[in-house]
Amino acid sequence: MENNSEIVFVLQGLNDSETNRRIYFALALGSYLVTVLVNMTLIVTVCVEKTLHEPIYIFLCNLCLNGVCGASGFYPKLLHDLLSDSHVITYSGCLTQIFVVYNYVFCEFTSLTVMAYDRYLAICRPLQYRALMTAQRVAQLLLLTWGFSLLETLVGTCFTATLPLCGRHVRKIFCTNWEVVKLSCSDTTVNNIYGFVLMFSHVSQTGLILLSYAHLVRASLRSRSDRRKCVQTCLPHLATLLVFTLSLVFDTMYSRYGSGSALQALQNALAAEFLVVPPLINPIIYGINLQQVRTRILQSFTHKPEIPEPHSWKTKSHS
Repeated sequence: MENNSEIVFVLQGLNDSETNRRIYFALALGSYLVTVLVNMTLIVTVCVEKTLHEPIYIFLCNLCLNGVCGASGFYPKLLHDLLSDSHVITYSGCLTQIFVVYNYVFCEFTSLTVMAYDRYLAICRPLQYRALMTAQRVAQLLLLTWGFSLLETLVGTCFTATLPLCGRHVRKIFCTNWEVVKLSCSDTTVNNIYGFVLMFSHVSQTGLILLSYAHLVRASLRSRSDRRKCVQTCLPHLATLLVFTLSLVFDTMYSRYGSGSALQALQNALAAEFLVVPPLINPIIYGINLQQVRTRILQSFTHKPEIPEPHSWKTKSHS
């Protein structure tokens, strides 16, 4: 058994011909560029437009920023490997990729939970919303989102880093915690227990989100404006949650129980889905469904003059 720091992992997920790898490179590069473009467009739009400096849009920016971080922890190494004949990664590089990818996963769950809480207050307690969701509260929730995610990721990565390893072959196109733990030649009970704790934690978060939606649907039946608000902001949020959760569940189940004899392309698709799909579609879903965001983006690209807000007309009519 050699020193862990001297280990160089071999990523076995890319075993197709060079021609196919070039096609995958073009697709991956295009996907990465589009992901960064649509997320940064939404982030810049919200940051520049003062009328969008509301909690829901700030939380949306945080979700998009996390998506860019997750994609950036996956795509650059993949693009390099697609043009290289050797698909290897150092031990420190593998742990770094694990840290970035899992922090993205945990931050995504926590961000969606915070957004569900914000929508609950906006629809179920509209008269108290401004008093409850202050700028200080928004900052606290953002700090909680990143602090909690970084902490649980750091603990899990440290547990993995303490394991002595007796293998170097990773069956995926990128490093994951479970694939590295399987290479250990010592007891991994602590890692498994911590993994189940994390799973329970984020399943609980999903349960809280679904519970909040039950209250939101019931509250939205009170008036047409509440129903419209629920459709515009809650349905995109629910779609985001379902896509991300299903992608992650597929990858987790396949990694633990899938057959290694299955098609390599299918394995790669399942492994990368939760890193590719949510960061790409989140800003598109929200950009299409949130009218204010959609209007500001269209104005930025078409250079149309800003339409006065309805309340300004009312002010003029009373003067």
